[in-house]
Amino acid sequence: MYHMCLKNFLPLRTKSSLNIQYNATISMNKTKEKTSLLDINKVRADFPLLKREMHDQPIVFLDSAASSQKPASVIERMDYYYKNQHANVHRGVYQLSQEATDAFEEARRAVQSFLNAASDKEVIFTRGTTESINLVASSFGRKYLKEGDEVLISAMEHHSNIVPWQLICEQTGAHLKVVPVNDRGELIMEDFDHLLSERTKIVAMVHISNALGTINPIKTIIDKAHAKNIPVLIDGAQAVPHQKIDVQALDVDFYVFSAHKMLGPTGMGVLYGKESWLDAMPPYHGGGEMIKTVTFEKTTFNELPFKFEAGTPDMAAAVGLHAAIEYMEQIGHDAIQAHEADLLAYGTEKLQAIDGLRIIGTADKKASVISFVVEGTHPYDIGAILDQQGIAVRTGHHCTQPLMDRYGIPGTVRASFALYNTKEEIDKLVAGVQRALKMLL
Repeated sequence: MYHMCLKNFLPLRTKSSLNIQYNATISMNKTKEKTSLLDINKVRADFPLLKREMHDQPIVFLDSAASSQKPASVIERMDYYYKNQHANVHRGVYQLSQEATDAFEEARRAVQSFLNAASDKEVIFTRGTTESINLVASSFGRKYLKEGDEVLISAMEHHSNIVPWQLICEQTGAHLKVVPVNDRGELIMEDFDHLLSERTKIVAMVHISNALGTINPIKTIIDKAHAKNIPVLIDGAQAVPHQKIDVQALDVDFYVFSAHKMLGPTGMGVLYGKESWLDAMPPYHGGGEMIKTVTFEKTTFNELPFKFEAGTPDMAAAVGLHAAIEYMEQIGHDAIQAHEADLLAYGTEKLQAIDGLRIIGTADKKASVISFVVEGTHPYDIGAILDQQGIAVRTGHHCTQPLMDRYGIPGTVRASFALYNTKEEIDKLVAGVQRALKMLL
């Protein structure tokens, strides 16, 4: 019988000639050596959108925590794929399909290296962090959760790391437990120790808070959970753009993130999972690609990672993610982290000098996010006035409504920085907030 999914029958191939041609083309336009210091002018020149205006003002983009801008190399790589390499993957014996498959699987291996995963079988492509968490919550939950069990999360979680666990708890009779945060926006680890018990079946925690910028002690969390044989999922959506992640050093069971927050395309995410867990868990979606054999009586499932990748994947987004990884590694994680730490310190100093402004989230360990409120104003009003000055910030609850309730506020104004931002842009933000307050107060 002819098998429609041909990956098991195709010979291993070296990088296709089209991939080599593409890489040779882009190598003429950028150095392959990592730089020790970030050249901000060169970096900004790589991002086409930063050249545009908003309301007749040069755009000041300070909303990268929601979605980062894309360098030209990512845009061009995806364009090249559609013009020269597009075909469905894993299914065709013809050359073009095999070239597309090569590009897709090279992207998977790039993610494996980026995370230092033990195997490319541990890299599952999804539509984003949200789907990655839903996959684990549903698949792990259906097999391992039962009435009376507990799932442990924190009070600073994004809705995408709350709602999926609520859904599976409702289905299984398990209970959701929440580790509180202190006034500075830090996890109260004494409460974590108390809540972690023999009833806990999985811990799901955010690495860096999208609303506060707090960097959580995830290695400590993982070690404490593992001491009780409890697996851990870490939401790394806000961490991967800002620091180097080594899943083996962390010994994390599941780590999830989105491409669009780390200079890559939308609609593409990653679930890293230890092979032993992924092997044991049932499929999340059913359909083509994730099967070995199908009869009306029974279906047998494919090997990892394909067991969790039903249907035609987003091949262009995968190669775009690969290009984003290459770009970040060319700049260097240390250079990115140092630049953003400098921006965070500068922005914190300047903003907290404004009368009546209160920063929400003052943890000792923070990433490049500053959320604030101003007494007597609503965050939306400040954001709308900043918009008219060409300054893009996020206002609202940032998909963390329980966290906003904890602070007794409707939301915040959030400025989030990336490797392409400058101190001059922070100066414009400060001046913009001062102008807004003159109009509102």
